[in-house]
Amino acid sequence: MHFLIYILVYPFLWLVSRLPFWLFYRVSDFLFFWVCNVFGYRKRIITNNLKLSFPEKSDAEIRKIRRKFYAYFCDTLLEVIKTFGISQKELDKRFKFKDLSLVRQMEQQNKSVVLLCSHYASWEWMIVLGTLMKHKPYGVYQPIVNPYFDRLIRSARAKFGAWLMTPRNTPNYIIENKNNHILAMYGMVSDQSASWKRALYWRDFMGVKVPVFVGAERLAKKYDLAVFYLKVDKVKRGFYEAELILLSEDPKNVPDFEITDAYLNLLEQQIKQRPELYLWSHNRWKHKNKHPQKFAKVK
Repeated sequence: MHFLIYILVYPFLWLVSRLPFWLFYRVSDFLFFWVCNVFGYRKRIITNNLKLSFPEKSDAEIRKIRRKFYAYFCDTLLEVIKTFGISQKELDKRFKFKDLSLVRQMEQQNKSVVLLCSHYASWEWMIVLGTLMKHKPYGVYQPIVNPYFDRLIRSARAKFGAWLMTPRNTPNYIIENKNNHILAMYGMVSDQSASWKRALYWRDFMGVKVPVFVGAERLAKKYDLAVFYLKVDKVKRGFYEAELILLSEDPKNVPDFEITDAYLNLLEQQIKQRPELYLWSHNRWKHKNKHPQKFAKVK
């Protein structure tokens, strides 16, 4: 069944990934009409998340943000597909990085890096960073159930030098690279909803107390990895600019949770500036009423 679904869907993915951009975004406009106006994809979750995060905004303002989000969401979804067919030259033009001098310093110090990313603006096209650095790029991801689509995703990322690894296998990759003196950069998207039963840390995110992932901070402390935040801004449709902000060069000597707090504070600032560019369709605040009185420390 997996293979049948793959062979039926793949021709469409191939075609979309190779459309010229002027037509590519017309397809996104068509998709937006159906997702927003007809199906109302996850409309209740999106609306509730926005109202929870922006209680001061009117219903009209929430609807406006939601509509802009749907347009951004459709563009982002198709840009994932576009990765299958986009050239490095085109991607270099559309996803630019500001000053990389601090990361160059990590290269000179032979220090590997954790790159904290988020579901804001574009997290897919950041893979072009792997072509600009000496660090070997890795991305933590959840494998797709369909093995054929999973292989397709891996192939698209590998085209730009990115290696994908599961959360469970991440420590093994870090240890292996460390033992073999391989300089590496580990990209981790850490703004999703963590398990409330196993969470080590709870804090306010957009004014609501929720469990947060601290795995990236724990790995950075344990394996002495410098930590950067990938701040991505949308310049215009199909064009992005990113900045790597150093959060800690010596994480072992940073108090517990301080790196995680700095990361989420920066993300909150971006969300408040342009809320439509965040992934509101994810049920990020579903554990908001379950926080315990006590919780463990990062180790």
